[in-house]
Amino acid sequence: MIFKFNMKAISLLSGGKDSFLSTVIAQEQGLEVVCCVTVEPVKYSEMFHVPNYKIAKYVAKLIGLDTVFISETNFYKDLLSLAEKLGARAIISGAIASNFQKTRIEKFCTENNLLSYSPLWLMDQENELRSVILSGIRPIIVSVSAEGLGHENLGKVIDQDMISELIKLRNSLRINIAGEGGEYESLVIGFNKKILKIQKFEDVMDGSMAYRKIDKIELQD
Repeated sequence: MIFKFNMKAISLLSGGKDSFLSTVIAQEQGLEVVCCVTVEPVKYSEMFHVPNYKIAKYVAKLIGLDTVFISETNFYKDLLSLAEKLGARAIISGAIASNFQKTRIEKFCTENNLLSYSPLWLMDQENELRSVILSGIRPIIVSVSAEGLGHENLGKVIDQDMISELIKLRNSLRINIAGEGGEYESLVIGFNKKILKIQKFEDVMDGSMAYRKIDKIELQD
């Protein structure tokens, strides 16, 4: 039996696979997602995606949603103001195993009488990756910062073959295969028949981290 919600919600969409899958699940369970919120992060943010956050507005279009950008420095104040303006009573997040992220969102929601909705919380990470694929979501890797993952992985699609590679790295190096420990970050470039075509990008090395900076992208139905 699937529990059906009946309320308006805001999705915290980074543009990555986890927040996107959470949004899809929320819609399937009856939440009326009124918009996506993407956070303009501070440099080296511990809570929000940094590379390509501006591209998230195109990712939201894959599920027909508009995006509101708010700064990390005013995150809670601006999120509450937006929720009140839109009549939203739930906040959707893509947390899987990060207590750092989830507890802060839950505290905010509890203090403001909102529902914190995290459908992926404590999901087996291999199952989560396979659920992404089975849901018709097509993510690529856009940043890497863990042993075993190098710049050659930038742009790789997270498909069955990539999942197998990540499992091997987990077994040998004990990495988090969903990227919850910051091992990598993803960007959704397709959902069902809709795709985002990357037209211009640059690969950047920043210390032990490598990321793909996407400069131009367009939605193709």
